Amino acid sequence: MNKKLNSEHLERYSRQIVLKDIGIHGQKKISLSKILIVGAGGLGCPAADYLSRAGVGVIGIADFDKVSLSNIHRQSMYHSKDIGKFKVDKLYEKIKKINPYVKINKHKVKISIKNVNQIVNKYDLIIDGTDNFKTKFLLNDASMKFKKYFIPGAISKFDGHVFTFNFKDKKTASLKNFYQEKKISDDILNCEFDGILGTTASIVGTTQANEALKMIMEIGQNLKNQILIIDLLNLNFRKVKFKKYQR
Repeated sequence: MNKKLNSEHLERYSRQIVLKDIGIHGQKKISLSKILIVGAGGLGCPAADYLSRAGVGVIGIADFDKVSLSNIHRQSMYHSKDIGKFKVDKLYEKIKKINPYVKINKHKVKISIKNVNQIVNKYDLIIDGTDNFKTKFLLNDASMKFKKYFIPGAISKFDGHVFTFNFKDKKTASLKNFYQEKKISDDILNCEFDGILGTTASIVGTTQANEALKMIMEIGQNLKNQILIIDLLNLNFRKVKFKKYQR
């Protein structure tokens, strides 16, 4: 990957480079970053969209599903002609049209205990946009093992949750410190039965992308040992603290 920003890069990213907290130095950090997005759905689509526009150097996309008609209302990178096609393939095409400088790695697989370590270890930061706790905990554990940044998100109805974990910091709690039950039903993440407003997915996924960029550039504050709870029906945003403990 080219570490230098040419004149086209400077014009493409000029409106964020002008920000005093970013500048050329921050943009170089973005361009050198490697971010994995697991789940190319309602959260993964806006995350991939804005990270590619920001100039992230390498974006990995892990998903094994195909686009369906019921996805279109909330998975913002797909349209009707994409139905029946693999999400990773269509997302690859869309990102390349947005920003040809981004390198995209396609992982057309289901994340499992057999492949999670190998995939996660290739990236600096992991964005979780999945809808089941088994995968979330696998990503949590692998991110801890390799000391990665980890940003899980969840959505249901009009509600969203966002976490940020910096596992380079030994004082950082993990996802298992918040969800303390040994077995958690995936029904609380089930958009098929509970429903989801499309804008909820977009706001939460975009928030994950925003947090990812901040962590890569090491600017601002993150949600260390906190969860951001978003209630879009009543337009409430609040943060709740939780503690690290030894399981």
